[in-house]
Amino acid sequence: MIWGRHASLAALESGRPIHRIWCTPEMRSAAKFLQLLRDAKSSGVLVEEVTWARLGQVTGGSVHQGIALQTAAADTLDLDSLINGCKELGEAPLLLALDGVTDPHNLGAVVRSAEAMGAHGVVLPQRRSAGLTGSVAKVAAGALEHMPVARVVNLNRSLEKLKDSGYRVIGLASEGDTTLLDVDLEGPLVLVTGSESQGLSLLTRRHCDHLVRIPLRGVTPSLNASVATALCVYEVARRGWMKDIHGQAPSPPMTRPKTAPVNEPVQQEQPSQSEQPSQSEQPLKSEETDSSEQIDPSTHPSQSEQPLASEQPLASEQPLASEQPPESEQPLASEQPDQNQQPVQNQNLPLDDASDAELPEVALDLSQPPDSTSIRFDQSIQLSS
Repeated sequence: MIWGRHASLAALESGRPIHRIWCTPEMRSAAKFLQLLRDAKSSGVLVEEVTWARLGQVTGGSVHQGIALQTAAADTLDLDSLINGCKELGEAPLLLALDGVTDPHNLGAVVRSAEAMGAHGVVLPQRRSAGLTGSVAKVAAGALEHMPVARVVNLNRSLEKLKDSGYRVIGLASEGDTTLLDVDLEGPLVLVTGSESQGLSLLTRRHCDHLVRIPLRGVTPSLNASVATALCVYEVARRGWMKDIHGQAPSPPMTRPKTAPVNEPVQQEQPSQSEQPSQSEQPLKSEETDSSEQIDPSTHPSQSEQPLASEQPLASEQPLASEQPPESEQPLASEQPDQNQQPVQNQNLPLDDASDAELPEVALDLSQPPDSTSIRFDQSIQLSS
């Protein structure tokens, strides 16, 4: 769990896998988080607007500053990437879709069985589903690192997209009209498993091509969701890659879909990649700024405005140390001009002392130290002369 503005902003910008985001309405509309939260939601992250009190309960009373993140234990994909990656497998792909499985232990057990039996991916909805938390990773016993997981906004629309891509959708339901031994399990398949309490939702059942049941003999009316899914995945493997294995013959090597994590496009939008040219230009801009400050006419005259060598005062005309104003007449630290203007004052001192005879029409009060405006005025007189 991550909370706080700066920590949450860094996690979102780094492309770290995130399962869930809680934020207040003010934080969701903030300039720094608006686009990042939109990108997170489009990539399958559940974004919820909650009150400050609810966010305090989520963070255990910590100073959350209006936002909290629940990080995921593994990267997720979008559905299109998973479908495209399965096209080059060389074998019939097998995907699992979970509808309403909110128990992290069941989700971890499903991922473990699916990866061991040779499934190629898992499809999880944003809502009404357990996230890829540490508990799921522990129960999966390392399988989560090898199993591609796609997060989708709407499971039913995703099933229709899979059907358009050539998959057959098979739902597990106790009232199914076909047993597991009778159903055709050839070709690209999607096995849909519902929750233990309610099973598949009514809308999800309508999007299934077949409803399959597992015959039971005992008094127990149903099986655990992860166990029922494991039995179905085993039946698919038994008819597929297991049919030619006997004795101690090794299993064929696993072919995995070539997919990229969904957070990689987000990282390309980060300033670290998309704005690298601008970062490389930063030193140039700073040099241009420094050079512009060095030739600022208000503080330093340009080369064209510099007096010629013949007009520069000779070393003999420079005021002696005894002619310098005493420290008591020096301006205070708050009244002293910037360092960039000090060379100008040094240039004006000979002008004030040596030009009394040359420019009698200029009457200046030298009892007070010249400020920035008088410096510019004297400099303009020197340039005009």
